[in-house]
Amino acid sequence: MAKIKHHNFLNTVHEVFTDAKQAGVLHLYAGGKSFSGRTIEVEGRELYHFGTTGYLGLEQDTRLKTAAMDAIEKYGTQFPLSKSYISNPLYKDLEAHIHEMYRHPIVITKNSTLGHLGVIPSAVEDDDVIILDHQVHWSVQNAAKMLKTRSVPIEMIRHNNLQMLEDKIKKYQHSKRHIWYMADGIYSMYGDYAPVKELMELSKKYPQLHFYFDDVHGMSWVGKNGTGYVLDQLKELPENVLLFGTLSKTFGASGAVLACSNPEMYDKIKTFGGPLTFSAQLEPASVAAAIASAQIHLSPEIYELQRELRERIAYFNACLSATELPLIDQNESPVFYIGTGMPKTGYNFVNRLMREGFFVNLGIFPAVPVKNTGVRITISRHNEKAEIKALVEALEYHFPLALQDTQTNPERVFHAFKLEPKVKNEPQQSNNLNIEIWDTIRQVDRNQWNRFMGGQGVYDWEGLRFLEEAFQGNSKKEHNWLFRYVIIKDSKGVPILMTFVTLSLWKDDMLAQAEVSVTIEQERTTKPYHLTSMVLSLGCLFTEGDHLYWDTIHKQRDAARETLLELLEKMERQLEAKMTVLRDFGPKTAWNETIYGHGFLRVQMPNSCAVDLKGVVSINEYVEQLSSRNRRHFRKDIQPFLELTESKILSKANPHEVKEFKRLFEEVQKRNLGLNTFSFPDKLFDKMNENHLWEFIVLTPKGKPNQILGAMFCYTNQTAVYIPAFVGMDYDHLETYATYRQLLYKTIERAIALKLPKIDFGMTASFEKRKLGATVHEKYAYLQTNDNFILEMIGVMEGQH
Repeated sequence: MAKIKHHNFLNTVHEVFTDAKQAGVLHLYAGGKSFSGRTIEVEGRELYHFGTTGYLGLEQDTRLKTAAMDAIEKYGTQFPLSKSYISNPLYKDLEAHIHEMYRHPIVITKNSTLGHLGVIPSAVEDDDVIILDHQVHWSVQNAAKMLKTRSVPIEMIRHNNLQMLEDKIKKYQHSKRHIWYMADGIYSMYGDYAPVKELMELSKKYPQLHFYFDDVHGMSWVGKNGTGYVLDQLKELPENVLLFGTLSKTFGASGAVLACSNPEMYDKIKTFGGPLTFSAQLEPASVAAAIASAQIHLSPEIYELQRELRERIAYFNACLSATELPLIDQNESPVFYIGTGMPKTGYNFVNRLMREGFFVNLGIFPAVPVKNTGVRITISRHNEKAEIKALVEALEYHFPLALQDTQTNPERVFHAFKLEPKVKNEPQQSNNLNIEIWDTIRQVDRNQWNRFMGGQGVYDWEGLRFLEEAFQGNSKKEHNWLFRYVIIKDSKGVPILMTFVTLSLWKDDMLAQAEVSVTIEQERTTKPYHLTSMVLSLGCLFTEGDHLYWDTIHKQRDAARETLLELLEKMERQLEAKMTVLRDFGPKTAWNETIYGHGFLRVQMPNSCAVDLKGVVSINEYVEQLSSRNRRHFRKDIQPFLELTESKILSKANPHEVKEFKRLFEEVQKRNLGLNTFSFPDKLFDKMNENHLWEFIVLTPKGKPNQILGAMFCYTNQTAVYIPAFVGMDYDHLETYATYRQLLYKTIERAIALKLPKIDFGMTASFEKRKLGATVHEKYAYLQTNDNFILEMIGVMEGQH
């Protein structure tokens, strides 16, 4: 299996956050000497605060503040001892009050994140299974993933998809003791709800179904005693439900609470729960403030506070309904989301609103898909109707200006969220660029294409004609590719940008860890198209290299780049692709900031390798130019095997040899799960054999010319680049003859004999290629998906046993 360095997801998150931070919308610091909740000071300006999660405003309640200050005077700033030994004097009172609110046994935790880390591993047994809602909070997902080390299966379903949930239940109902579905009560970005009543009906059908709800965003502003959305729907807490609420956010203090009506489960969690056992307990000030808040929750006052908030929510909803703003989910929660689509539009919109005097939050990856960036607005009791109305007016005024500043339009935003735009208004092209889109390379001028695009890979004009012939008219859909050629010229007909794109079927796990692909391939034995998607990509799955010509000194270069990105977005929609991939960029491309702003994520691809042969006249001279370490590698790991084999160059193979080439290629392909792609059509190898630009470097044991150990499939580019595109090998004799290393060496030897100045050695196995003098280049791809589900589901699968 080829050694491939896989992408680290956290690197992508870091890059996205860094981009947002540089845009001035993330990692800000509040200023001021005091804080009322109604306004917040940012960079010296007082802004109306529409970003709080303290929806009832209790964090500013005098009773909570007084209780906290009094507790510090009496008990100090902290009680530095594990709660397993002894709790501070206020804890018993708090637990009694919270128990009275829920009327069920409760556990107080330091916060919900630590709570999940303590509760989930205790509640879930080794013979259980976890099913995560795609949008359940990160802290729940993170805690659940800890159970991979205990071989607990973890699955993920699309958000609120009950049919998908039932399918997963059926999969495990006869093999697992409990099936845990984990979801939020109120979701923190769009403010939508879990279908609690429908879920409970499902549990009647499947008794082993249990629920774990994180309802921190539903706390206090709804329900009896402010116990939240989920319990408001349930009325009574069943034994198959674990319910997390918060003592922070709307509750106004600090901490979190688990409610559990199953006595055996409660005792198990309470007795020992990881961070519940070993972490520091809540500070006396927090406990006292929580007691004061609980007393409000247990009084009729809580319902008056809820009513006041509902009035503000209803007013905001009414104001928004009179606009054409893309409100993503209209509901009665205090969380609202106005979509912007591209991150750069979100940055612009948020900055405009802050300059206008309103503080709002940016919804950004990974909390939402990158192309579903938007503005999250929260309504609290601090907000007065006059400023709510003023906010809506500012939203309505600045939204079209933000779109205009970032070269987009409402239709593109609505499309990103799968919504129908209220008004369709496609802008006219006004940059005097001429766009040519061709369906086949035969329609493109050969000389022009080779001049700008023919310098590498199997995508000079002749190479693309070969690929069109090989990947069209096949019986399997994965072998039929749609080609499009894009040329953007200025008003004088001078090319500014050229590329080609393909629409083809990809395996969703193409760049996943190999062990993930092993699991998925088992499923594909009966469902061959399981976890596959149509992808619109620069280049194609056969080619490697810079699939893009861009005139970096042309005055309209930026306009040409924007035009291409918008064109790809239209193509994705028209061709119904699930993902767009911009491939094979270096680590410091001038496109990076622009591509991020358009809603792409950067992921690291396998490294690419090339060999420079300028001035080299013989293979012996080449070997002597290698470093001393690499020469030792040649003498030890390659040279002794050369005398065991014979090699030949075939420009035309016989039918038996072609059949053997295909078999050997498939041996390599099925083992290379680190870069998991579909096989190629049978006729590809026949087309290679018929094409004068292809040849085969064939390795056989000495004296056994009919036993093929391996073959390198090589293309000579019209601009004198040698491309060993793919390899086939017999793995039964791989180590005996050092087949792969010999084929790399023979490829260099052949290119020198042909007097070619360069070899494009392509991706994978860069360690072996480097030892033979190849230069290794980092390569990155930019992905834009309709949603994050597949990416996150595969992430959940990684590390499972």
